[in-house]
Amino acid sequence: MKIATNNLKRQYDLYADEYEEAALKCLRSGWYIMGPELAHFEECFARYIGTDFCVGVASGLDALHLAFRLLEIGNGDEVIVAANSYIACVMGITMNGATPVFVEPDCFYNMDAAKIEEKITPKTKAILAVHLFGQACDMEQIMKIARKYSIKVVEDCAQSHGNHWNDQSVGSFGDIGCFSFYPTKGCGAFGDAGCIVTDSEELADRARVLRNYGSNKKYYNEVVGVNSRLDELQAALLRVKLSHLDEMNEERAALAHRYGQEIRNPHIVLPSVRDGADSTWHQYVIRVKQRDKFIDFLSHHGIGTMIHYPIPPYLSEAYRYLGYQKGDFPITEQQAAEVVSLPVYNGMTGEEQAYVIETINAFEADERDYDS
Repeated sequence: MKIATNNLKRQYDLYADEYEEAALKCLRSGWYIMGPELAHFEECFARYIGTDFCVGVASGLDALHLAFRLLEIGNGDEVIVAANSYIACVMGITMNGATPVFVEPDCFYNMDAAKIEEKITPKTKAILAVHLFGQACDMEQIMKIARKYSIKVVEDCAQSHGNHWNDQSVGSFGDIGCFSFYPTKGCGAFGDAGCIVTDSEELADRARVLRNYGSNKKYYNEVVGVNSRLDELQAALLRVKLSHLDEMNEERAALAHRYGQEIRNPHIVLPSVRDGADSTWHQYVIRVKQRDKFIDFLSHHGIGTMIHYPIPPYLSEAYRYLGYQKGDFPITEQQAAEVVSLPVYNGMTGEEQAYVIETINAFEADERDYDS
């Protein structure tokens, strides 16, 4: 049996008729940029998240880049971010000239809120709360710290469409929430797309100007902006997917629950969910000390896996100039050396998951690595 890490075709097949109807309607309209489909999706997505405004942009990275620009964070400023975040989170900071300040993750793979305050300096202007793998950060503590020090909060919700902290949607806590609609995301587009959400009308208005070459009226440019627009076709398709997002999240939660109940291999560390949070299980991330052997074993049996992420951003070639070295963030580095993402996608069959579980339970590790 062959089982891919992800299978986007299965997700498409679930609602194919609706996607095709929406696409044809958009194509036949003759309006492909900045039209009614975008406006309708922005309204629907803001309502879903519980914010006053949503502004569609071209990608999740653009959302982050624009978020810090909107908050006037730049040269000489510092932004606190989890050390194990995806590199795009850090790029959103540095593209504006600001400096990332890294914090170790907790056992839930998100920023350890207890370690934030020690990183705050007079240069700290914001916290970037990255809700990694589909689980919410401890937003109660993060917002408390932000209020105490009068600093901004940006939420990276690229992997957490429909997540909650104490029944409030992530993306609605901070000054700005940033979403990616990359195809693999929970509410994924059929190409690149993203958005920001906010309760600030002023920030939303400025975002609309920035995304469209710095103009609100064509050819009347107010500032030096960018070209970052969520197009009509993607907006139409995203609105279909949004209408099914809760049921898709429930399906993934059922898959995750089964993994948690039936994987019994003592060499596997299973994920857990923080009290107060829920998970949309964007990834089902386990930890294995003998990761290469484990991945090869599953691959030999036709099962795909992914590593999210093998190289922490601060150790990447791109950020060598920051001066960090291996060993600076040992928790991050241990996770990077052990994490493995298992197949967990909409449309995965019970038979397929049973095969994955059976194979994982049959994996035999070298006990010498587990003596400690």
